[in-house]
Amino acid sequence: MWLLLAFHSAALLGFYDAFKKQSLRDNAVLPVLFLNTLFSSLVFLPFIVLSFSAPEVLRGTMFEMPVAGWETHKYIVVKSFIVLSSWVFGYFGMKHLPLTIVGPINATRPVMVLVGAMLFFGERLNLYQWAGVLLAVASFFMLSRSGKKEGIDFGHNKWIFFIVLAAVTGAISGLYDKYLMTRLNPMLVQSWYNVYQVFIMCPVILLLWYPKRKSSTPFRWKWTIVFISLFLCAADFAYFYALSYEDSMISIVSMVRRGSVVVSFLFGALFFREKNLKSKAVDLILVLIGMFFLYLGSK
Repeated sequence: MWLLLAFHSAALLGFYDAFKKQSLRDNAVLPVLFLNTLFSSLVFLPFIVLSFSAPEVLRGTMFEMPVAGWETHKYIVVKSFIVLSSWVFGYFGMKHLPLTIVGPINATRPVMVLVGAMLFFGERLNLYQWAGVLLAVASFFMLSRSGKKEGIDFGHNKWIFFIVLAAVTGAISGLYDKYLMTRLNPMLVQSWYNVYQVFIMCPVILLLWYPKRKSSTPFRWKWTIVFISLFLCAADFAYFYALSYEDSMISIVSMVRRGSVVVSFLFGALFFREKNLKSKAVDLILVLIGMFFLYLGSK
């Protein structure tokens, strides 16, 4: 069941990336990110209210969440900071880079998670998993060659650096999720970390974006911003519940979740008309083969 949930999460994340790319085109990044956190929190706000006012309504359903104190919420606040850091880097990188480059780089997160699982959870890599790691590294270098055809130098482009940082902090978030999901209610984590992100983003918007809004890229409302939140919430819901199963493996869930790159790549090719698709497709296939080796190594 947890593997099926991981595949659902992957498909939803592909659409999430596409709506995010469309929302960020010729738009201010921080307001889009703020609205994403706001709309995501509004999705879960009714469940938070019911957990306090009428917990019996949710009892026995997948939306049930306990009322918890600061001893529990402090861990969720940490989760909020980690995720938001990844999103800030990822949103800026996504705005300035083709989706067909961002997707394959993000797809290397399972390798980072696997290394982290080896370091922090005592998981050991076998021959198949090492093959997957090497293929992921090779795909990154091949992707850098594809990027040069579009004037994107991986060694000197700050937006590539941002996407790599987003992938690293995303991997840290994945490892932290495995720790949280064995101890906390999934609905509690997902609901409240969205709410805390709104409070974190408020001073960011007021201090960093609002004073400079007239001298920087203006914000334009797009309805696709709403769909960012809806698809992200659905993807995260499936993801958290996948990790809540005791026999779930963070390395596998993370790997399957990154399969969203196939969906986002298709959007980049068909709707955004991005360039050098043949060479990028080869890079993508290499990433997917690497993910398959990671899967073989986990059986």
